[in-house]
Amino acid sequence: MTGPLWADWPVAVIGGLDVALVDDPDGTTRWVELETTAMGEVGIWEIDPGTVRDVEVDEIFVVLSGRATIKVDGSPDVVVTAGDVVRLQAGAVTTWIITERLRKVYLTQGQGQG
Repeated sequence: MTGPLWADWPVAVIGGLDVALVDDPDGTTRWVELETTAMGEVGIWEIDPGTVRDVEVDEIFVVLSGRATIKVDGSPDVVVTAGDVVRLQAGAVTTWIITERLRKVYLTQGQGQG
């Protein structure tokens, strides 16, 4: 974000779908950190269609746009779409199958990108 930090205002509104994101070196994801708080990192993250595996950190996120199936070893598959609120548990081994570019706003405990 440009200008003052998001946390510097008593009330801050951003258009989550309009925020410009920074490309990750992998070329399939983009993100921007909005703020780091005592609770963790808040940001917006986006990923292109495809399949990725990850080991998760404690995270809560809201899907702003897109669609994906999240496969978690030992649990039923979860389909997420715009408006869904999701919690990921640290250490969960996931496979994300992104069928429509997915953008989310996230809060993680500790450091790390969404």
